[in-house]
Order: sequence, then C-alpha cells, then structure tokens
Amino acid sequence: MTQPITILAHDLGTTGDKATLFDAATGAPLAATFAAYPTAYPRPNWAEQEPTHWQAAIFDSTRQLLEQSGIAPAAIAAVSFSGTMQGALPVDVTGRPLRPCIIWADQRATAESDAIVAACGADAIYRLTGLRASPAYTAAKMLWIKAHQPEIFRRTHKVLHVKDYAAFLLTGVMATDYSDASGTQLLDIQARRWAAAMATAIGLSADLLPDLCPSATVIGRVTPAAAAATGLLAGTPVVIGGGDGACATVGAGAVGAGDAYTYIGSSAWMALSAAEPLLDPAQRTITMAHLDPALYFTLGNMQSAGGAYDWLAGLLTADGVERDFAALDALAAGVPAGARGLLFLPHLLGERAPYWNPAARGAFVGLAMPHGRSEVVRAALEGVAFHLRLILDSLRSQGAAVRAMRLIGGGARSALWRQILADALGLPLLLPALTAEATSLGAAIAGGVGVGFYPDYRVAGQLIPVRQAETPDPATQARYEALIALYADTYRALEPIFARLARL
Repeated sequence: MTQPITILAHDLGTTGDKATLFDAATGAPLAATFAAYPTAYPRPNWAEQEPTHWQAAIFDSTRQLLEQSGIAPAAIAAVSFSGTMQGALPVDVTGRPLRPCIIWADQRATAESDAIVAACGADAIYRLTGLRASPAYTAAKMLWIKAHQPEIFRRTHKVLHVKDYAAFLLTGVMATDYSDASGTQLLDIQARRWAAAMATAIGLSADLLPDLCPSATVIGRVTPAAAAATGLLAGTPVVIGGGDGACATVGAGAVGAGDAYTYIGSSAWMALSAAEPLLDPAQRTITMAHLDPALYFTLGNMQSAGGAYDWLAGLLTADGVERDFAALDALAAGVPAGARGLLFLPHLLGERAPYWNPAARGAFVGLAMPHGRSEVVRAALEGVAFHLRLILDSLRSQGAAVRAMRLIGGGARSALWRQILADALGLPLLLPALTAEATSLGAAIAGGVGVGFYPDYRVAGQLIPVRQAETPDPATQARYEALIALYADTYRALEPIFARLARL
C-alpha cells in the first residue's frame, strides 16, 4: 500500500516537544507523540530550560513517532519546527550550549531593558522593532548574560532560540527565521534585517545573531548522525519554520489581512494579521513577522493563562493524583457568572499586554467565607478571559474591526472556557478543526511551502475548516461588562502594591 506524503512538525512548547506527522495532501494529523521536559524557576521571575532536555525530547519523540505510526522515513517530505519565542541560548562555535536557555517567561533582565531604553529611546525602539521595551525579549537577556556571566558571553558564538537549536541538531546549520527574529527586539521589522546599529548602541554585536531567512527556507538536510539518532532518512529536507506565535497564526487559518484569533496555552495571546505593522501610540500591543513574508501579525500577549489554571489545579489536587480539568470545569459550571463576587488576576509570571509590568503579581480579590473550590476555579477561568478582553479593547482602539474570534490552543478544549470567553469578548467564536494542533500545523505548512508542496500560505484556507462555536449570551455579556471594568480597576489599585512587593 502506497503511503501518503507526510510532513513532520516539531512544536517545542514550554512543557515539552510535540512531534506530529501530517498528511501533506489534507493537513490531517496521522500520528503524534509528546516528550516532556522540565522548566527550572531558580528565582522569582526566572525561567530556564536545559537544551539537553530538548535534544532528548526531539530524538525520542521522532523515534517513537516513526515506530508507532508505521510511516516509512522515505515518506517524510520535510521536517519543520515551531518553538517558544524570545529565548536566549548562547552556544559556542561548535554549537555546544554554554548555559541553560533563558526562556520566554523569564523577566530577570529589567535593568538591562531599562538600559536599552536609555540608549535608544522607547518610541524609536517600538517603531523600529514593533516591540515595546521589555525584559522578555532576547536583547535584554543577552545583556544580562554579558553583565552577570561575562565568561560565558565571551565564549558565545551565536544566541539561538529553541527551534533554531532543534534545527541545528538535525542539520548542523545555525539560522533563524524572521518571525523568531522579531522576538529578539533586534530585528528591523519592516526591512526584515538585523538592526545592527541598535545592537551596537546597546553594546551587542549583530555577529552574535544567526543568519536570517524566510520561515519556509530549507536550511539544510538531516545529517547521518541525526538520522542515526532519530530514525529519519539522511538527506531529508529541514525547513526552519517559525516561532510559536507565527506558526499558530497560520495554523489558526489567519492568513489574510484582518483575520483574528486567540491562543490559550500556557500563555495566551490575541492576534490580528495585517499587511502593515499596526503600531499603537500607547505601545500596549506589539507587531511581529508573519510566516508569510507579505504579512505581519499584531498581538497582545499575557504571561500566564493555561499556566495559571494548571497552577491552580495543582493546588487543588492531592499529590500523586492526575489533574482532572474536566472535573474542575464541572465545578466552575455550577457557579454563576462572576464567581459570586470573586476576581482573579492571573499575573503569576509578571504581565505583558496591556500593562507590561514584570512586577505584576497574581491575586484573588473578594475572597469570603462562602467561597469554595468552585468559585475559585470559575474566577481563574474568568480572569484569563477578562484580561483577553482588555487586549481586544487595545486592538480595537487602533482601528481593528474584529467581528468574530478564532480560538486555538489547549484551552479551546474546554466548552465552559469557550463560553466564558465568548461572553467576555462579546464575539462569536470560530473553532478550527485542529485547535490543539494548530501550532504544529502552521509549522507543517511552512515545511510544505519550503519544499514546494504548497504554492503559498493561503493553502491554510483549504486545509483548516472552521465551524462556528459558542456565541455570547446577552445577560452574561452584560454582567461581564461591569466585571471587566472592575477587573481593570483592581489591577490599577494593586499596581503600587506590586511595586512594593518587588522591592522586598
């Protein structure tokens, strides 16, 4: 029996690597495996991962996938990647990691971010890179390594993102794509080249940054050593792919100007595809490079969404017992909208849009004796939805006309969370056929474009059917309007408290 032509996509997320084989003709996932790896939080607002764990996950998941699927390695037309963005992994000239990767969630480089602003100016940085100054981005993390670990910095040949290192493991080539590069705060977003003058102004060399290329570029082929470690066929084309935000954008089907979607995973974001960068005078949102070289996507991202729910589930679940999110959803479903006067601020890792405050902290506000597990869970789900509504308001204030919202990510599996989100946003939800797999599918589409199987990214419109899901309930929507205003006021009231806590 003839096997279908397939594309292997690795999606290196915060919790592990998901390897998926897609039927190139239909976009259907044929088989998938997941290999977990840990995140270390050595200090408050620090978050690191060991690249040796990534390597083990990539190699193990690939071997298991091939064994379990029965797909012959020769049927794989390309390997492509998605990965968390805004990391900083210094490697030497041989590609050997010199320290753990400082990942996207890390907020330690506050002083370095302030120094970037002092050197270049906040407005100039935003216009050039599409990003407001923040310790979240690679530039500030590189400066932190330079200041605090000078011996490592002196030996650094390149600074890579997670998916770039993964591609290097298979090919021996160090490169990155425009989408991941746009998370460094060192990319000229419109010219799509490294902002060498800005790098020099802040005390960095653009030579530390990998070569740039479009997301669909075949950067190399699987080496014999990588083939032996993974079971792949030596010589298989390797496409660089993109950052998870850009891959999710394509996987959500947002491949036309004006298409909007929300992703709820460990973090969450709301994004709008556009033909030109959408720059906010208040700098509440950011703009990044789309996988499609002709597009951008403007987004507001929050630090902790599914991650906050997972944290809460851990608190409410006995040690050694698997977390049952369906049971928690059932508890929350029995509580009326508003969680009986309980608000949750999900800022467990600081916060990005629209506040951009690494000192922000999570909080339950309004706790009273009648509140129990059900109210606490409902408040957590609502808190994430309320925060996403503030991001939607920011996009709308810039002229974005959003009439429906696509929803992807693991959070899209929860019917209750979907309804809460529809009510909080006041928008009907559109559910792509592949919600949890959207990021992987976006990477696979980049792979298919790279090897010429697809003509361009608009093929996503054919591969990704969308159905209308939840619509707003007028009574709940009205109730949430008042609560969202109260949610925003609560943050503002606590902001000076967060600053004082950060100084302790």
